[in-house]
Amino acid sequence: MLIQITIGSLDSSWTLHLFNMSSFCVQKSREEKEFEEEDGGFPHLDNGDGTVQPIGEPLRSPFHEGTVGVIQTLVLREHKLVWNSSARTWTDSKRVLHQHVNAVPFNLLGVNKAFVRVLCPLEATGPNMEIVHEKFHQANYGFTDLTGQYLCGEKPKGHLETEEMLKVGASLTAVGELILDTDGLPKIRPPTDGSEYFLSTDGFETLRLEQEGKAGVFRVLACVCALAGVALLMWAGRRYYRQLKLWWEQENMRSEFELMGAGEEENGVEVPENVCVICLSNPRGCVLLDCGHVCCCFHCYQALPQPICPICRQNIKRVVPLYQA
Repeated sequence: MLIQITIGSLDSSWTLHLFNMSSFCVQKSREEKEFEEEDGGFPHLDNGDGTVQPIGEPLRSPFHEGTVGVIQTLVLREHKLVWNSSARTWTDSKRVLHQHVNAVPFNLLGVNKAFVRVLCPLEATGPNMEIVHEKFHQANYGFTDLTGQYLCGEKPKGHLETEEMLKVGASLTAVGELILDTDGLPKIRPPTDGSEYFLSTDGFETLRLEQEGKAGVFRVLACVCALAGVALLMWAGRRYYRQLKLWWEQENMRSEFELMGAGEEENGVEVPENVCVICLSNPRGCVLLDCGHVCCCFHCYQALPQPICPICRQNIKRVVPLYQA
């Protein structure tokens, strides 16, 4: 797997390649080296790791004084019991009543005061933020409320209030497109080629293993789907072969009966008393097994809506031609 991250400006471009998401290799041109020497060196963050530092005023928790961060999520969820008529029991149900997300600009601070500004953090996958506040408000209701709940099939349990925050000073790993903006500051943003943008608090190695695990799951699912497709094709082919084989047997039997009828006409054999009980025109020419009745011609047998003997109503398992000497 090869992910290409481009650091570009008007006069120079840096290309950063990540091989197998485990090691970096930076290729620089002569102009880039001159630019780096003049600018005093380009800030470096190992694998995009650093600590979170806000650019301006950080976000403050309304529930805990002194808790500050750069990304804040406030969620209010409703929990209730819903009557399941098919299972004849009460099942848990929850839904989000209100959700609000706040974010302020921040940098990833590395060693030697090197930093990278993180752009569009709300568009990234992750990060797994820390829950700094969680409180459940129990629902209170009286006798009339209980009666209404049993009639409508819903019993409110309460509301869960949570606050998640990416704290200042937390360790963060960013994987995206690294650019050198016109203001001379290095910034990381969502890749312009449509690749996924990651912000993770679990570290680069954990993120790599997680993505490899997901890729392995998709490969397994692809193999399972391929095997299912092959099995479906084999089943359809076998079914078509059985139908074709049955058609061949019926055609061979019909040809045999036609040859037998043609031979009787050539010999001038006419047996009006052995006429078919269905069409009353063709001679009886087949034996229905297992009952053994000789009552119809082969054409009328093929026209039967169900393989049942017209005399005794037993199931017809097979048919053999009748030869009259």
